[in-house]
Amino acid sequence: MEDARLTVRIDAHDAPLLGHGKIRLLEAIGASGSISGAARTMGMSYRRAWLLVEAMNAAFAEPVVATRPGGGGGAELSPAGIEVLRLYREIEERAAQAALPALRELATRLAPR
Repeated sequence: MEDARLTVRIDAHDAPLLGHGKIRLLEAIGASGSISGAARTMGMSYRRAWLLVEAMNAAFAEPVVATRPGGGGGAELSPAGIEVLRLYREIEERAAQAALPALRELATRLAPR
């Protein structure tokens, strides 16, 4: 069923905490080993990616992304970041499974493209 899908956004302290964009950024950082590489992959500016990482790091008790300063620099997901990513994907999967019957029904009511 490609016509209707569920996306998950998690809010905390009355503000957006995690959604599919931030999660994709974390995954891209994990794959590329850098914030700039992840930003390029996602077609966003380095500044935007850095601000999102900064916001996520500030929102959690432990940073989700660890940066390596210096010439080669780079970044990686911290153990806390790996766990946040895992938990988000678990929440997403459980929510998608729970919503599947209603999403199928909703999709039957969509106008054709």
